[in-house]
Amino acid sequence: MATVASTAVGERTGPLDRLRALHSEGGLARAYPEIPGLLAELAATGEPAGPPAPDLVRAGQLLSRLDPQDVLREHPGTDTLTVAVTGHSTLNGLTAPLAAELARHGTLLKLHQGEYDAWLRDLRDTGSDLYAAGADVALCVLDADVIFDELPHPWRVEDVERTAAAKLALIGSLAERFVAHGSGTLVLNTLPLLRTHVRRLVDARSRARLGVLWREFNAGLLRLAAGHDRVHVVDLDPLAASCGPVNEPRLAAYAKVQLGEELLACYAREVGHLVRALRGRTKKVLVVDLDNTLWDGILGDDGPDGIAAATTYRGEAFGRFQKAVGQLGSQGVLLAVCSKNDHEPVLGVLRDHPDMVLRDTDFVRVAANWQPKDGNLREIARRLNLGVDSFVFADDSPFECGLVARSLPDVAVVRLDEEPALHVERLLADGWFDVVELTAEDRLRVEQYRIEAAREDLLQSAGSMEEYLAELGVEVTLSPVAEHETARASQITLRTNQFNLTTERLQQAAIRARRDEPGRPVLAIRSRDRFGDNGLVGLVLVDATAEAYGGWHIDNMVLSCRVFARGIEQACLAAVLREARDRGATAVHARYRPTAKNHKVRGLYPSVGFAQTGEDADGTVSFRHDLADEHLPEPPAHVRLTADLGPRPAL
Repeated sequence: MATVASTAVGERTGPLDRLRALHSEGGLARAYPEIPGLLAELAATGEPAGPPAPDLVRAGQLLSRLDPQDVLREHPGTDTLTVAVTGHSTLNGLTAPLAAELARHGTLLKLHQGEYDAWLRDLRDTGSDLYAAGADVALCVLDADVIFDELPHPWRVEDVERTAAAKLALIGSLAERFVAHGSGTLVLNTLPLLRTHVRRLVDARSRARLGVLWREFNAGLLRLAAGHDRVHVVDLDPLAASCGPVNEPRLAAYAKVQLGEELLACYAREVGHLVRALRGRTKKVLVVDLDNTLWDGILGDDGPDGIAAATTYRGEAFGRFQKAVGQLGSQGVLLAVCSKNDHEPVLGVLRDHPDMVLRDTDFVRVAANWQPKDGNLREIARRLNLGVDSFVFADDSPFECGLVARSLPDVAVVRLDEEPALHVERLLADGWFDVVELTAEDRLRVEQYRIEAAREDLLQSAGSMEEYLAELGVEVTLSPVAEHETARASQITLRTNQFNLTTERLQQAAIRARRDEPGRPVLAIRSRDRFGDNGLVGLVLVDATAEAYGGWHIDNMVLSCRVFARGIEQACLAAVLREARDRGATAVHARYRPTAKNHKVRGLYPSVGFAQTGEDADGTVSFRHDLADEHLPEPPAHVRLTADLGPRPAL
C-alpha cells in the first residue's frame, strides 16, 4: 500500500504540502503511484496561456532528488524514460520542470545532464552520454548565441547570414549522425531572436533583413523534423510569446542562463507532450459539457432562444471554442457530449440552432440525461470499445470535474471556468491529443466510428453472432507493410493497448529497419466489410530467422479495438501457421506479456492450437505450435482471407 503523509488532526494540506511531507519522511518512492494525481492538481492551478504553475516546478525540485532505482525497487513496472540533456548555455533550470512534467504523465525520469556548452562535442562523439546512455530522448537545447558568439566585431547582416547557413548545415549533419548512431529521439529547438540582437542595427532595412534570414534559419531547423523520423524540433517562438521573456538579462550575462526558467518550464511541458506521443499515450476522445461550455447559457432554464454561441460578445467566445473542438475532431479526435439535459432538446439545438458550429453529426456519442457523469463516461467508453484512460473531459462545473477526477482518475480533466475567452487555452494547454504524425486513417476515424454504429445496428437485428458475421462480409488481407503505411503501422503499435500481445512500441524508423531485414516481415492486417473499408487495423511481426527458437517466432500481434471479435485474428494466425509449415519450419513460437489492459487476449494463442511452454517471473507466457496437420486451424468460414507473406527467399 502506498505511504500517506501524516498530518495533525484537522490540518488541511495541499498537493505540494503532501509531496513535501512525503519527501521529508522518505516516502516519495513508496508513494510514487500517487504522484501523478497530486501533480495534476498542481498543474490545474497554472494560467492556461502562461508557464506551468510555480508549485508544479517546486514539486519537480523534490522529484528530481529521487533516485530512480528506489522507485523501481518499490514499483518494478514503473514506466521509465532515460533523458540525456546537452546544450549551449546553463540548463540547470530544466531539471525540475522536466521531472515534474514526466511524473505528471506517469513516467519516471532517468537524467543524464551534460556539461556546460558541450552540445557540439556531445553530438559529434558517439561515445558521449547522448549515445552511450541509450537515451530514449536526447534534448539538445540551443539559443541564439550559438550564432552571435561566432560573429566578428563589429558585425553586419551578411555575417549573420553566412554564419547561420553554416550552423544550419552543421546541425543538420549532426542530426543525421544521431539518427545513424543514437537509439532514441533527438529534440532540437528553434532559436528566439532577442530585441537586443535586433536593436544593434540602427537602420530599419537591416533589421528587416535580419528578421527574414533568422526566420529562414528557424524554418530550416523545423524542416529537419520532416526529414528524419527520430528528430523533433520544438518551436520556442510560440512558447516565448506566452511564457514571458526569453531570459533575465542579469542571469544571462553573469550565469550564462540564455533561456529563462519560465521558458524552460514551458519547453519541459512540450517535451512531456512529445513523450506521451512516443509512448502511445495520446488521448483519443474529447467529451464536452454543453451549458456554459459549448454555448452561453443553460438550455433547460433559458430555452433554445436564450443560449448563444454567436451574436453576443460572450457567445462569440463560445463559438471560438466550438471551432477549436471541431478542429480537433477533423484530425481524428472522437468527440462526445456528456451533459445534464434532456436528450431531445439537446439534439434539437445541435441540429437546428443557427449559432452552432458543431452539429450532432460531429459527435460519435451524445449522452444528454440526468445520470452521474462518471457513469456516462464509462458507458461512452463501453460503446466505443475504448478505455476511459483515452478520454479528456471538459466541463465548467467544479463539482462535475471533481467527481470525474475522483471516480475516474485515468481521465484527463480540463476544468473550464466562467471566462469563456479562456476555454480554448485551457483545452489546448496540455496537448492531450498530440501525435508524432497525423495519418490518413486519423482523418477518417470519426466516419469509421459512425459506420461502426451501423454495424452495431446490424448486430442488434441479427438472430445470432454467426448470422451477424455472415451478413457482415468480412474481408481481410495480410501482406508486408508498404512504405506509405509506415506511419500508420507505427501508430498502431504506439496507441493499441487492449489487443497488443507484448505491448512492444515501434517508431517509424524501427518499422522500416525491421521491414528491410530478410526474414523479419512486418505484416499488415487490412480489413473491410459491407459497410466500408477499415484500412490498416493490425500487425503481425514475424521472425523466421531465429534458429534458437527451433522455428519461426511471432514477436507480436496488434489489432485495433474497432475490429474485435470478427475472426480477423484467427484468420491471420491460421495463414501464418500454414505458411510456416509450407516453408519448412518445424514450429512457431509466440509470447504473451501481461499488462493492465491486454488480459482479454491471453487465450488467443491457445485458441488456435498453441501449447503453453513456460511462464516467466514477470508473467510473460511462452507458447509453441508444432505445425502438425491435425493442429493447423482453418480461417473462420465467414472471413474471406487473402494472404501474401512476401517472397519466399526473404524468409
